[in-house]
Amino acid sequence: MARWQPNTRERLTRAALDLFCLQGFAETTVPEITARAGLTTRTFFRYFADKREVLFAGEEISGIAAGLAAAPPELGPVELLIGGLHDVAETRFEGRREELRTRRTIVASDDGLRERELRKWASLRDAVGDGLRARGVGATQARLLAGTAVTLLQVALEDWLDADDDQPLVEHVDGGLALLRAALA
Repeated sequence: MARWQPNTRERLTRAALDLFCLQGFAETTVPEITARAGLTTRTFFRYFADKREVLFAGEEISGIAAGLAAAPPELGPVELLIGGLHDVAETRFEGRREELRTRRTIVASDDGLRERELRKWASLRDAVGDGLRARGVGATQARLLAGTAVTLLQVALEDWLDADDDQPLVEHVDGGLALLRAALA
């Protein structure tokens, strides 16, 4: 086996996604993933706790509250969240549209993965709310703003993944924000 080649994580991810698409998430085993990637099962577990983590690793939210707390104090909560949504859209999602479409299809195919996806979004909402409260935003306002920001990101992401154009995700975020503002006016 070719063990010390570069891009091990990416090779494992690509092999797993290919197999999940070909034979289904539940039917795919870790040994099949590693065989396809030309690596050992032991190597797989250096990068991922289990095969679900191929879909959910790298989406950690632990730094969100700290990032919000470190933002310039003169930014109000809405400006802060809009800037954060733009940053996330540009740095975490842009350039990954096809991969994310594949991931969405795989997650939609399995009840356990859909539940995990919902928990991920709820954890993101909670982290944003915690970050806002740490900046002095009241609890109710923080929950409302965090829920709205995360929902806006979810809707923009779905619209972007469904689109057949080259419009960047950040434009979908801004479009959703404009619709939200119009509805509240």
